[in-house]
Amino acid sequence: MSSRPLPVIQLRVPTDEDALAWHRVFDDPEVMEFHGGRPAELSVYEELTARQRKHDAEHGFCLWTMLDEDGEVIGFTGAQPWPHETFGPVGEIEIGWRLARSAWGRGYATAAARTTLERVRTAGVERVVAMVNSRNERSIAVTRRLGMEHAQTFVTASQQEAYCFRLELGAISLP
Repeated sequence: MSSRPLPVIQLRVPTDEDALAWHRVFDDPEVMEFHGGRPAELSVYEELTARQRKHDAEHGFCLWTMLDEDGEVIGFTGAQPWPHETFGPVGEIEIGWRLARSAWGRGYATAAARTTLERVRTAGVERVVAMVNSRNERSIAVTRRLGMEHAQTFVTASQQEAYCFRLELGAISLP
């Protein structure tokens, strides 16, 4: 395990303009491999950023736009109520992240996820989950760095195996 310092990141509630930025940085088949396999239309991100602003207003947290040290949008991270009613950890608060390919392997996801855990705990959330495609080794590694434990395995609507990791927030000490 590397002992290098985590990068400095900034998180903000997504703006209307961030829909275009997310569309741009996620317009990569590698980034979308575990999210449907191909880039989404701009309208998907317009709806998603609008929904995140509503989550922030209602819950005090959302999927925030992630910016690097230079203030460039490199993806999102944060938490939201689990968005599906038919499978998965219904009723739970899910943390997640998605980064531009250029930001992979540099510690951004871990740094942002740790900030997310601090923010949701401050907002009164006692437990979070992370749903990760069983083949997504990079995201599984992030859940391990956060101290999350594999709790369940689900099959998604697209017949993919997904691992549900859980973390009790009262029991953790964040570095």
